[in-house]
Amino acid sequence: MDRREFLKAGVAGIALSQLARGEGVPPLNKKQGRDGLTTIRNKAGTASPQRYGLIGCGWYGKSALFRLLQVAPVEVVSLCDVDSRMLAEAAEMVAARQASKQKPHIYGDYRQMLEREKLDIVHVATPDHWHALAMIAAVKAGADVYVEKPVSVDVVEGQAMLAAARKYKRVVQVNMQRRSTPHLVEARDRVIKAGKLGKVAYAEICCYYHMRARNNPPDTAPPENLNYDLWTGPAPMQPYNALIHPRRWRAFMEYGNGIIGDMCVHMLDMVRWMLDLGWPKRVSSSGGILLDKESRANISDTQVATFDFDGLPITWTHRTWGSAPDPEYPWAAFIYGENGTLKADVHKYEFIPNGKGEKISGKALYEYDKYPEDETEKDLERHVASAMRQHWKNFLAAVGTRGRPVSDVEEGYISATACILANVACQLGRTLVWDPEKGQVVDDAEANRLLSRPYRQPWVHPDPKTV
Repeated sequence: MDRREFLKAGVAGIALSQLARGEGVPPLNKKQGRDGLTTIRNKAGTASPQRYGLIGCGWYGKSALFRLLQVAPVEVVSLCDVDSRMLAEAAEMVAARQASKQKPHIYGDYRQMLEREKLDIVHVATPDHWHALAMIAAVKAGADVYVEKPVSVDVVEGQAMLAAARKYKRVVQVNMQRRSTPHLVEARDRVIKAGKLGKVAYAEICCYYHMRARNNPPDTAPPENLNYDLWTGPAPMQPYNALIHPRRWRAFMEYGNGIIGDMCVHMLDMVRWMLDLGWPKRVSSSGGILLDKESRANISDTQVATFDFDGLPITWTHRTWGSAPDPEYPWAAFIYGENGTLKADVHKYEFIPNGKGEKISGKALYEYDKYPEDETEKDLERHVASAMRQHWKNFLAAVGTRGRPVSDVEEGYISATACILANVACQLGRTLVWDPEKGQVVDDAEANRLLSRPYRQPWVHPDPKTV
């Protein structure tokens, strides 16, 4: 078996093993199509494409959608965005790419789209502060959902999203696609599952990208093409400035959870998946804005967090200034075992044994032979394209069987909550002990009050008990 065959077999294996853990939700009237993907049977008994709608037509929403169109016979029937210019451009791009060449219906409000369109799949690709309300509304409307990471901006949102997915018996995949990244599946199987590391006692995860905004644009009126009130939604209303839209809103804690909520959640989830870990028992963190105090950005530029998985600590560090300790792995995981070390990131992995053992390595899978458009698509993270395709295939296979996908909403809730708890621990200056059964911090009323953010009226925070 050559490496390409190994990669494909490994990703197929993870899909099947995860689906085997499904709850046996009643199947829909669907059939398996090419590549094991699903189509819908209409009243005449013939197959028709699944109906897809996208909420959030920015960079990653389109990038992920175009990977879906490469592997599945879906029909993009509707798009939604609060930026009318971005929405119109996305509609033209989709019409050019999808098989029917039909231009999707366009909406400026996701509630109208969900009310008017009968959708099989809804893709939520909004800024983080909108994930919960849009995802919950979509599952209530009867759709299966593919939601970008992290699932939520606060812990109670994540609890409500999980409760809604289970209550309405919907498949929900979180786009934490490290779990479907071919070379990382290979690393897990060839190194960790094969026992090359021996006992694992410690892991480090990190990001040293200089990604925090450093400029200070003035407050201005929002552009005419942007419905800024609806963009803000449940978040606090702030004066508009050019950092907020498009694509740079992560500079502000009002809309997300900083670099821990953006980059740590990926690497923490990857290590959890590789090592088959559940909840951390204790979370601690320290840091803040240590260097760049001039920027309007209010997220930390330096932060360390430790997630204690019952004696197995995973330590995160981000620093948006200076150099990376290992320049070859600026955003990565380092898993330390008694017999060696596994280094892994989105581009490659290396197993370095202690002593004279065999070194093992691998690189990201590029599929330009099958998908030549990957080489020229604007803004595509080319090293992630194969992972996104596999993640969509895994989701669609779960839709067909009504099982759980590899990045089920519960896994997304665990990883996002751990990162949110790190920010709470940093804010309060103390270690938090987590009770996953109660969904609360143990004996810490102040910390528990921070598990839910206040919503701006008239938006109502979702309640896990009443979704």
